[in-house]
Amino acid sequence: MTMATPTSSTTTMLDDFLVRAALAGGGLAVATGPLGSFVVWRRMAYFGDATAHAAILGVALALLFSAPVTLGTLVVSLAMGGAVSWLSMRGHAMDSTLGVLSHSALALGLVAISFVPGVRVDLSAFLFGDILAVTRPDLVVIWGGAALVGGLLLWRWSRLLTATLSPDLAVASGISPAREQLVLTLALALVVALALKVVGALLIAAMLIIPASAARSLARTPEAMALGAIGVGIVAALGGLAASFYADTPAGPSVVAVAAAIFLVSALIRR
Repeated sequence: MTMATPTSSTTTMLDDFLVRAALAGGGLAVATGPLGSFVVWRRMAYFGDATAHAAILGVALALLFSAPVTLGTLVVSLAMGGAVSWLSMRGHAMDSTLGVLSHSALALGLVAISFVPGVRVDLSAFLFGDILAVTRPDLVVIWGGAALVGGLLLWRWSRLLTATLSPDLAVASGISPAREQLVLTLALALVVALALKVVGALLIAAMLIIPASAARSLARTPEAMALGAIGVGIVAALGGLAASFYADTPAGPSVVAVAAAIFLVSALIRR
């Protein structure tokens, strides 16, 4: 009877959770790359930030009603996106509205979690994520959501692009800019719900904006920018995990730091 040595067992376990983390980062990049391109084109950076902050309130409500955390964050993110879209159509100033909604949702979420009976929650896991703790069921959810977001954007690509570049041309072509805005809102809420466990609420907006901005410096077409954003996200995820493993740094912030370094290099190359 052959017995596995402690070294080989430890190596197998190490490889297993690193592979899961890398797959989770890749799935997140597939979702955030194209969607982040639209966020950059439409100047919706604060919109993504507000939706991410609202996810903390979703966590509190999910714990309060003993529901899945992903479901709670998805519902509240959708509600935040709907509220922002409704207020923007009624002429409210977006900068102040997003600031009020974003910080109010985050504060309400932090307060609500403190009232959940019998539950002790590590808020840092939701604020900054824990990609190294991703499980196999989490991978199914992440890649399933990434496929759903990717399929939605592919289906609406030309309409979304037209409504983004020229709302007047979209109306003349029979395309409703408000409807395309709603599609982006739904996709953004889904990505926030998926990414909460991987990079956390405070870093989701960074993964939406930084890879797309880095790809924008070098891409010549919208499609190239979306694909480049996916590539930057994947490289950032793998590089961040490697930095976290060798330098013993937090995994989620390390991923964003690598993405920021890639953005800096792309900006220098463009100059």
